[in-house]
Amino acid sequence: MASSLDVVILVAGQGKRMHSDVPKALHRIAGRPLASHVLSTLRTLSPRTIALVVGYGADAVERELAAPDVVFVRQDPPRGTGDAARVALAALPADGVTLVGLGDVPLVPADSLARLAAIAREGRVGILSARVREPFGLGRVIRTPQGDVCAIVEERDATPQQRTVDEINTGFIAAPTPLLTRWVDRLTPHNAQGEYYLTDIVAMAVTDRVPVETETVTDEASVLGVNDRAQLAELERIVQRRMADALMRDGTTIADPARIDIRGDLSCGRDVSIDVGCIFEGTVRLDDGASIGPYCVLRDVTVGPATRIEAYSHFDSAQIGRNCRIGPFARLRPGTKLAEDVHIGNFVEVKASTLGAGSKANHLAYVGDAEFGSRVNYGAGSITANYDGANKHRSVLGDDVHIGSNCVLVAPITIGDGATIGGGSTIVQEAPAGQLTVARARQVTISRWQRPRKKPKADQGA
Repeated sequence: MASSLDVVILVAGQGKRMHSDVPKALHRIAGRPLASHVLSTLRTLSPRTIALVVGYGADAVERELAAPDVVFVRQDPPRGTGDAARVALAALPADGVTLVGLGDVPLVPADSLARLAAIAREGRVGILSARVREPFGLGRVIRTPQGDVCAIVEERDATPQQRTVDEINTGFIAAPTPLLTRWVDRLTPHNAQGEYYLTDIVAMAVTDRVPVETETVTDEASVLGVNDRAQLAELERIVQRRMADALMRDGTTIADPARIDIRGDLSCGRDVSIDVGCIFEGTVRLDDGASIGPYCVLRDVTVGPATRIEAYSHFDSAQIGRNCRIGPFARLRPGTKLAEDVHIGNFVEVKASTLGAGSKANHLAYVGDAEFGSRVNYGAGSITANYDGANKHRSVLGDDVHIGSNCVLVAPITIGDGATIGGGSTIVQEAPAGQLTVARARQVTISRWQRPRKKPKADQGA
């Protein structure tokens, strides 16, 4: 039976070069904290325990990353990666193997980590390494003339010759837990930073004749860490391009994969098209043939088949049916549900409302806390007055209702099937089905009235 795997993720750092009060592990890529990406990858290995070592901003990190399979261990004061591993190992089972990694390397490959765990299960030490073009600032993997790993040396402690090595340590290491515990207890802070380096266990393993093996990553981008805002932005674009490429391979048309942001989960049916500058947050589903115009923002939205969303529309927690036409400049707020063939036009806002099949609100309108039947025509400039200053009230419009332009429906109110409301009306009582209801002042013309005139300005030359 294979040895059980336990995982330690180091997320204690402040990230001083981020110049932020937010702990580095909580800075976001693709809408999720850096450490959340690492957690998701490690969960694919089905570990027995996941321990997160927290320090700076520990309360915030624990709130954000809390999960049933996660235990938190606090490192106080911060004394290096070796000390962080030591406090974590004290909270883990003493048997099995342990994989230790960093919470700011969000693209680390799952298959490479699985191979590290397999190396540890064979009684050896596994190191995730990579060959990079610019190794400056990174720990080097040092090998003997025969090619065997003999040490990992940090940049500050490396000799000029060692700094020419292009194979770097990525910060992920695995070993049998009893051996790792023994070595960590023997660490000393004999380095330029005065810290306990976890990587010093490599030399200890060599001394104890425990084989050290590397799993070398060929894709440099997959092991990039984040130390400043520029690196965060660089990784963001890498992640976005990968997600865009995956969607395009599955048949989605993306006008420019460099100008899309997916900050959650986006799934697309067949023949979906997405124009430039769109942002998708939370969980978004675009069904077959849906079309999203430029610079739209969709958060937790379902878009039905053949529906067209025009430019600069913003949707939040809405369900949109088949063959709808929405926008440009439309806003759908939480609780909006649109049936098939609904039209929502420019500068129309809908909130906590249901619109039946074939209903239209095409211009400059507000629909809040309302229930529309089918084939309702809602005029330009009309609103539901749904809030009395303390409570929200609903408006109910039956099938085939016609609301003229610039009307106010004062909720709670019911408009019967087939009713027509004359333009400019303020409706405060039920409007009966099939009839015209008008509520507006009588038009009056005053024949001798004169508009006030401004006094002439003084002569500029006087």
